[in-house]
Amino acid sequence: MAKPKKHRTSAPDPPAAAARLPWQPPAPPVPMALLISLAALLVRVLVSVGPYSGQGAAPKFGDYEAQRHWMELTLHLPPSDWYRNSSDNDLAYWGLDYPPLSAYQSLLHGRIINASLPDAVALRSSCGYESTESKLLMRWTVLSSDLLVFFPAALWFVWAYLKGGIGISAEERREGWMWLLAMVLLSPCLLLIDHGHFQYNCISLGLTLGAIAGVLSRNELVAAALFTLAVNHKQMSLYFAPAFFSHLLGKCLKRKYPIVEVMKLAFVVLGTFALVWWPFLHSYEAALQVISRLAPFERGIYEDYVANFWCSTSVIIKWKRLFAIKPLKLMSLSGTILAFLPSFVQQVKSPSNLGFLYSLMNSSFSFYLFSYQVHEKSILLPLLPASLLALKEPQMFGWFVYFALFSMYPLICRDQLLLQYIAVLGLFFLIYYTPGGSHGKRLNISCGAKLVLSLPFLCSLILHITYLQIEPPKRYPFLFDALIMFICFSQFVILTMYTNYKQWMLDTHSRSIGVKKDL
Repeated sequence: MAKPKKHRTSAPDPPAAAARLPWQPPAPPVPMALLISLAALLVRVLVSVGPYSGQGAAPKFGDYEAQRHWMELTLHLPPSDWYRNSSDNDLAYWGLDYPPLSAYQSLLHGRIINASLPDAVALRSSCGYESTESKLLMRWTVLSSDLLVFFPAALWFVWAYLKGGIGISAEERREGWMWLLAMVLLSPCLLLIDHGHFQYNCISLGLTLGAIAGVLSRNELVAAALFTLAVNHKQMSLYFAPAFFSHLLGKCLKRKYPIVEVMKLAFVVLGTFALVWWPFLHSYEAALQVISRLAPFERGIYEDYVANFWCSTSVIIKWKRLFAIKPLKLMSLSGTILAFLPSFVQQVKSPSNLGFLYSLMNSSFSFYLFSYQVHEKSILLPLLPASLLALKEPQMFGWFVYFALFSMYPLICRDQLLLQYIAVLGLFFLIYYTPGGSHGKRLNISCGAKLVLSLPFLCSLILHITYLQIEPPKRYPFLFDALIMFICFSQFVILTMYTNYKQWMLDTHSRSIGVKKDL
């Protein structure tokens, strides 16, 4: 009698019962998780002692002044005037250009600072306000946001990752969880941008990380709400939207009542959007005013020197001169969709938790490389899922962290954060190469490939010194910025091709072992 054929789907995730078996590793021990978190907090405090973006650089200063100005506006003006040009709100001077949840965060922090130092957020008269006390208070708002949002999300993710055993062995889970937590909490780029340069990426990335943990722990409705909040804090969180949409849709389609499952998710998303946007839903014009601020197409397809396709190829093709805004928008939209489409299709077809993590990286990389109005700081988005894959792909993760940080080197130098740059990079690789880490996994690549990969690394070392010590030719004042951009762009293209390949190979692996998928 012929044996029945096994059902074959995507890459395996362990069944729910597996999380309760006695040989499975327990949740991360609280004392060690607490020590790692305290160490990560201490590093943040040390980085925050340094200068910030635009310090003393009148008349427009930098991102520090932008965040302070938004606290000033939201504190003294009604929500109807937050996104509207007026005598008290000059949109040309750091006008609010993030979604409403970011404005509410500015309002909360503005009230806290106003209680201690009202001059720092006084309407109109506080323009360009700088003092030791205001810097301390502003830095504290970022640290507290990190502690309240990103840290709990990181701990939840590590717990969900260990419980699910996604793509790693029991021994790796038991020995590598501390290393993984340190890699997530001590991301050099996030440390320098939030606590050096000065931003609040920890909130949107923390909400996204919480949503990822929700997906891995089968709390899809919670995940949908958290990701919606992330999008409503910073619109760049949409970089992850194709991955979330395709994975959750793929899961819904394989369940008993797919339409009901999709409707539940849609209800949570729409309900969360309605709550966040409620003050702006009283009229079509008010909502449209907010949306127009979130998509500043008039700024051009890129700013500064960012290591993506449009900026890297602009040396040969002058995109801004040859094309108007409308065709550039269509080209960037087409390029972005084509880039994330393979990853999207794979997750709709064969959703799995490991595939979801790869899809998050591939989706965010697609937006970084091809979308409209990308900043160098946007590399933080693909870095997040890369850190979550650190146990599975340690070599890829270490390589990516180095070149992601190098891509922001000109920005770091402008902010006079070179000491912090060297310190966090050194600390990161000191922990990365600890005996308990996963860096010892070797990639099966030839000597020729290793030689080719070592060339951009050697060039980056030379450029680190050249950028500081040698003046570029007067005819090409941004020569070294462009070289840094080219090198990093080439590595990002290689990395996204590699992770797309690894995601699609999950289907081949699952077919070879014929494992039934737990949804």
